[in-house]
Amino acid sequence: MRPRRQAREGAAGLPRKRNSAFGDGYHPCSMIPLFAVLQVLLGSALVTLVLMHSGREAGFGGIGFTPTSQGGTHIVEKNLTRLTVAVAILFTVNTIALYRVLA
Repeated sequence: MRPRRQAREGAAGLPRKRNSAFGDGYHPCSMIPLFAVLQVLLGSALVTLVLMHSGREAGFGGIGFTPTSQGGTHIVEKNLTRLTVAVAILFTVNTIALYRVLA
């Protein structure tokens, strides 16, 4: 009888998984540093954008670039809201991607 072939072992002594969808040279875990850095940048941008909004009081939004308008929302505040929503969506997508890669 021929001896059974053993699976190749990886760095941790565990058998390597072959993922044909990504080919032999690519592994999704190589994207972890990129997603982690992007998560920190998006998180800090999101905190900054939220603090720039003017609430009931002036907040950080009243520091200088958003003038107080009478009877409506100023165009700068609308654009700030759109940008905040876009960054929040990117932050959520990146969080899900990090979870999928690390799980």
